[in-house]
Amino acid sequence: MIDQGFQAFLAGFHPQEILRNALVWIDSLGSWGAIAFIVIYILATVAFLPGSILTLGAGVVFGVFFGSVYVFIGATLGAIAAFLVGRYLARHWIAQKIAGNQKFKAIDQAVGQEGFKIVLLTRLSPIFPFFLLNYAYGITGVSLKDYAIASVGMIPGTITFVYIGSLAGNLATLGTQTPTVNPALEWTIRIIGFMATLAVTLYVTKLARKALNAAVFDPKNH
Repeated sequence: MIDQGFQAFLAGFHPQEILRNALVWIDSLGSWGAIAFIVIYILATVAFLPGSILTLGAGVVFGVFFGSVYVFIGATLGAIAAFLVGRYLARHWIAQKIAGNQKFKAIDQAVGQEGFKIVLLTRLSPIFPFFLLNYAYGITGVSLKDYAIASVGMIPGTITFVYIGSLAGNLATLGTQTPTVNPALEWTIRIIGFMATLAVTLYVTKLARKALNAAVFDPKNH
């Protein structure tokens, strides 16, 4: 009975529709809409709800400039909140599980030392899931300061998707059809994303190899 009830709940749970309705409500709030939007974006980020509909909707409700600003603020604060949840609720448990694994400790330390560059590159790359990364970084050695500052890597993607959302014209069609985007802009997005993906892959691989070599050849670990 419990499983059937849960399945029925999931079947009737449509987060995109909920967020679209939230955008309609935000649009009716006038000057208070910006604050409501930022709060909802933070909650959606922590709760793993699809932020894309909010990002696109910001372009319709607030326009490209203010929409980009509000999305960036909401996404950054939401990412920090999820990071803190991951760090203080999960990191201690994971640290206990890998307490004797010197290789993992070495990699974790190396990533922590170069945290800003890694977070920045993954924010620029579209293939790394935003919501999952927020929690994942919380269980690494990346400092909160580096993590927060590296949020600037979200700016190009934020402006792009807010702009695409603004082309929809109204909230009713948001997410149901793909607006026509300038081909030059589309290719620019793809090239930046590809370069960031390649850079972070090579950089993290280099750090991991260096950290593993240090762990293997360190006399303290033998």
